[in-house]
Amino acid sequence: MAWQGQILRVNLTKGTAEAEPLNMEWAEAYLGQRGLGSKYLWENMDPKADPLGPDNVLIFATGPLTGTMAPTSGRYSVITKGPLTNAIACSNSGGKFGAELKFAGYDLLLIEGAAKKPIYLNIIDDTVEILPADEIWGTTVWNTESWIKKHHKDPLIKVASCGQSGENLVRYAAVVNDLHRAAGRSGVGAVMGSKNLKAVAVRGTKGVVSDDPAKFMEAVQNTHKVLAENDGRKELTEFGTNAMIDMMQEFGGLPTRNFETVRFDGVDKINPTAMMETTKSGHRNLVTNKACFGCTIACGRVAHIDENHFTIVNRPEYKLASGGLEYETAFAFGPMVGVDDIDALTFAGFMSNEHGYDPISFGGTLAAAMELYEKGIITDADTDGVALNFGSAEALTVMSEKTGTGEGFGAILGMGSKLMCEKYGHPEIAMHVKGQEFAGYDGRALQGMGLGYATSNRGACHLRHAVFEEDMEDISGNGKAQPCKDSQDQVATVDSTGLCLFVGDAGMGPEHFAQLLDSDLPGTWDEDRMTLTGERVWNLERRFNLAAGLTKADDTLPKRLLEVPLTEGSAEGKVNELSIMLPEYYELRGWTEDGVPTNETIDRLGL
Repeated sequence: MAWQGQILRVNLTKGTAEAEPLNMEWAEAYLGQRGLGSKYLWENMDPKADPLGPDNVLIFATGPLTGTMAPTSGRYSVITKGPLTNAIACSNSGGKFGAELKFAGYDLLLIEGAAKKPIYLNIIDDTVEILPADEIWGTTVWNTESWIKKHHKDPLIKVASCGQSGENLVRYAAVVNDLHRAAGRSGVGAVMGSKNLKAVAVRGTKGVVSDDPAKFMEAVQNTHKVLAENDGRKELTEFGTNAMIDMMQEFGGLPTRNFETVRFDGVDKINPTAMMETTKSGHRNLVTNKACFGCTIACGRVAHIDENHFTIVNRPEYKLASGGLEYETAFAFGPMVGVDDIDALTFAGFMSNEHGYDPISFGGTLAAAMELYEKGIITDADTDGVALNFGSAEALTVMSEKTGTGEGFGAILGMGSKLMCEKYGHPEIAMHVKGQEFAGYDGRALQGMGLGYATSNRGACHLRHAVFEEDMEDISGNGKAQPCKDSQDQVATVDSTGLCLFVGDAGMGPEHFAQLLDSDLPGTWDEDRMTLTGERVWNLERRFNLAAGLTKADDTLPKRLLEVPLTEGSAEGKVNELSIMLPEYYELRGWTEDGVPTNETIDRLGL
C-alpha cells in the first residue's frame, strides 16, 4: 500500500525523535496530507493554544499518492494553528521535499514543543538528528538550503525552511522548499520560527509500493494521456497561472488598489505576454518554465530581472534566474498596489521567496498601508520616509525587503493587514477574512468566490473551492451555495491525496482520482467515498475552529464587498450577496443557524 505506515514524532522541548505506527483507522477515514494532518492536529493539541507558543503542534504531511508515479505527486502540506488567523492552517506546497519525506519512510512528521536554541532536523531514512542551527539562524531560505547541502556533502538533500520572516514571527511567514516552492499561507513559517526550528532536511532511499502495481500503472497511464491531450494543461504549460490576470481584467473581477476597483490600466505590462516579450535592450523576463516532482504540467515560471533595473543595478547577487511571476504574485504586487513595473514585481517575488513570506498577504497588507497613507492616517514618519503611494515601484520593492528582514515599517507590515489597520484605528481598510488577505478575485464580481472566502476554514482563500464556471455565467448569488459546498469537499479530498489541484484544470476528473486511489490503496475507493472523505475533513476543520473560539461572526466579508457596489465590469452595481447565500450554505452543510455541525452531521461523518 502507498501509506508508509509510520509517522515521525519529534519533541523539541525534550529533544527526542521517535517513529511510531501510523494510525490506520485515521488514515482510512481521512486519507492523507490535509485530512490526516488535520486529524493528528485535532488529537494532539488544544485548539485554544497560542499559535506561537510551545503547545502548538506543527505537522508536515504527505498523501498516499505523494512520491508515486501519479502525475503531480510531489505535494505535501504544513498543518498547524495559524498565527495570522488563530484558526486551523493547512498550507500546501509542491517541489520535491514532500516526495523525499515519503521516501524516507514517513507519512507524516509531527513536531511538538520548542527548542531552547536554534536547531534543524536532519532526517536520513531511519536516522534522525536534532542539530544546532547557529550558522544558519538569521539567514535566508536560499542560504539555509545551500549551507545544509554543503555541510552534509549531499546535493540531493531536500530542505524546507523558514527565512528571517519566520524567525521574526511575521504573521504570514511561509515554509519554503526547493528555493521557490512554498507552503505559503496563514503563517506556518512563523510557527516554525517560534519553535526555533530553522529547517527540516530530508534524504530518503525507500520506495513507495502501491496495493495493486499493475492496476495502478494502468491508471497512471490513463491520467497522463488525459493531461497530454487537454487544452487546459497546454495553457498552464505555456502561460502559467498568470494567464488568469487577463481573464479577470476582461471580466471585471481583478482587485485593484486594495479593492477600490476591478480593472488595472497597467495589466498589459505584467501579463504572460509581457513576461515573454524581449525589450529594446534585449531583456526577456521569462527564462523558462519548471515542474515539480512527477509533474507533466510545468506551470512554474523561472525569471530574471533586467540587470539595469534600479532594484539590482548595484546588487549582482540578484542577477540570477529564480521563481517568476504566477497569478497571485502578479496580482498582489501589481494591481493590488497599482504597480505595473514587471521587474519590480519580480524583485518583490524574489524577496518573498528568499526571506520566506506569503506574497498574497504581503501585497494585501501593503495595499492597506498605501490606502492608510493616501488618506493621511499614516505619514512618512511612520513609513521610514518612504512614500507609500499606490503605483510606486520603489515602495513595493523597498517594503518587500524590509518586511523580509523585519526592518522599520517592514515589521509593521509583518503584522498582516487586520492587526496593522486595527493598530491605526481603521479596521475597515483591511481586506481579509479571519485575518487572512484575499487572493486575486473580487467577491462582488464572483459571488461564489465571495461565499467561499467567507466560509473557508483557513481564512480568505481561492484554493478551497471552485465555483469559477458558475460565477462567470451568473453574476448573482443564486444557486451558489451548493456548488461552493460540493467543491469545498472535492478540494479537501484532492488536498489529501498528495496530488496538485491543477490537475483538475488540466483535465483530470473525480473518476481519475478514484482510479488512482483504488489501485494505490487497500479496500475500495470510489467517487462516493472520496466525496464523503472530503466532507469529513471539512467538518473536522470546522470543529477545530469552533473549539479555538471562532464563531459564525467570522464567516463574513469586509464592508467594502458587502456594501460598496462595483462601478465597472460585468458585475457593475453589485455587492456580495452573502446574507442570501450563507443560510442556505449552512443548511446544506448540516449545520445549525449558528454554523455549528449538528449531532446528526457529526454522527453521519464519524467525527
